Amino acid sequence: MKKYIMIAAVLISGMIFAQNKEPKLEAQGNLVKVTYLHDNGQVQQQGFYENGKLQGKWISFDANGNKTAVAEYNKGEKVGKWFLWNNAALTEVDYSDNRVAAVKNWKHESGLVNVE
Repeated sequence: MKKYIMIAAVLISGMIFAQNKEPKLEAQGNLVKVTYLHDNGQVQQQGFYENGKLQGKWISFDANGNKTAVAEYNKGEKVGKWFLWNNAALTEVDYSDNRVAAVKNWKHESGLVNVE
C-alpha cells in the first residue's frame, strides 16, 4: 500500500511541473504564490515557492473544484501530513526526513471524508 501512496504523492508533486498553461504568480513577502488553472478556469493547484523551492501548503483540486490533495513542503522537501482524496476514501501520509513515515486510510459510509 505504501508503494501506491508513494506513487500517488510523486504524481501529485509532478503535476506541479507538468502544467501546459502558465501559472499565475503573486509576490507575498519573501514567498511567491503560484496558482495553476484547469482548462475550465477552476483552480487546479495552489501553493508557494521560496528561493525556488516548494514551501508550505500546496492544495490540489479537480476540475469541479473538489479538493484532491493537501501537501506540505519545507525548503522543497516533503514534510508533515499529506492528505489524498479518492472518491469516498481519504489517505493520510506522514512524512519525516522527506520519506514516508506512516500511512493511514479512512473510508466513510456516507462517502464524505473531509480535512480542513
